[in-house]
Amino acid sequence: MEENREITAHINSKPIYRNFIENLPYNSNLNSRARALRKAGVLSEVIFWLQVHKGKFWKIDFDRQRIIGNYIVDFYVKTLGLVIEIDGSSHNNKEEYDQKREDYLNLLGLKVYRISDLRVKYDLNNVMRELEEYIVKEFG
Repeated sequence: MEENREITAHINSKPIYRNFIENLPYNSNLNSRARALRKAGVLSEVIFWLQVHKGKFWKIDFDRQRIIGNYIVDFYVKTLGLVIEIDGSSHNNKEEYDQKREDYLNLLGLKVYRISDLRVKYDLNNVMRELEEYIVKEFG
């Protein structure tokens, strides 16, 4: 274990190390759009949010509809530099756009974890377990 790495959480007794990315670009022109998206409440995003907000998921802090550069990501974990995208029908036929967006986020040092809209709605327990496993693998 590296002694200078800060532990930000524990998942199943395993330490999760901080991966905070400083000075992320921010387009303030997207503020009202991000607010509208939060208010609109896409069902799968609301279901996921109810599992993670207020530290319910291993005391990890999640932001919803976070602006990064010229993009608005579904969820963002600041302490981990982790973007979580829930892919529903709005992502259909947008593979090229999604890849460009993901490449941009990766260039900033962020990791992107994608979850299917349908899996959030119909397989939530496994989705949350797989997210735990991903975080332990990537940040443990």
